[in-house]
Amino acid sequence: MTHLSVNLNKVALVRNTRHLGIPSVTRAATQCLQAGAAGITVHPRPDARHIRAHDVLDLAALLQDWPGREFNVEGNPFHNLMDCVRDLRARNLPVHQVTFVPDGEGQFTSDHGWNLAQDAARVQPLVQEAHALGLRVSLFMDADPAAMAAARAVGADRVELYTEPYAAAWGKPEQDAQLQRFADAARAALQAGLGVNAGHDLNRDNLAAFVAIVPQVAEVSIGHALIADALELGYAATVRAYLACLGQGGARP
Repeated sequence: MTHLSVNLNKVALVRNTRHLGIPSVTRAATQCLQAGAAGITVHPRPDARHIRAHDVLDLAALLQDWPGREFNVEGNPFHNLMDCVRDLRARNLPVHQVTFVPDGEGQFTSDHGWNLAQDAARVQPLVQEAHALGLRVSLFMDADPAAMAAARAVGADRVELYTEPYAAAWGKPEQDAQLQRFADAARAALQAGLGVNAGHDLNRDNLAAFVAIVPQVAEVSIGHALIADALELGYAATVRAYLACLGQGGARP
């Protein structure tokens, strides 16, 4: 079944509005892992608007006690991402996957994938460095089948398909066309030898249909919707609900 990695950025965002240390990012991670999440994702940005450097260290230390669960650190490799993962490796703390995202420093949220026709020469050496650190590399990509071979050519192990266009089309006439577009991109990625991750605005309404149609999705990374649901349902019930969506989608022909 597709793995669920819980993005904890929004927990840190709420915490950062006060100086009380609540809500706790590590408590959130613990409860999500206890409920069955396969991993934890964070996206530390240079402005530290949510996840901060100490959170990355604290979560990596926590994950030492959860063998078999994964820590995915995402961000722009030309900003602070590589410093974070170098520090984790220097401390012998676990990190399993880095997801390279082409964000601007002040960008509100991730909203596009890599243009490798433009950026491949800069990205490839950092992919190689991440591999030398023992990390799996995923590239945040738009659902463009023609771009998947280029992602493999720079050395990526996986792509994370940017799913906001699918989420925006949910319940509208263009929904099926968007699903087909993502299915085609996933097939192209698989044919190029890449694993397939996905994320951005996936939620309890649209997740099952996505993993039912898009082939062999290894992992979904979900933050905003999941944390919003957790405000009403609690972390454990919310994680179980998302796992049920993945199970429902994975059980479809």
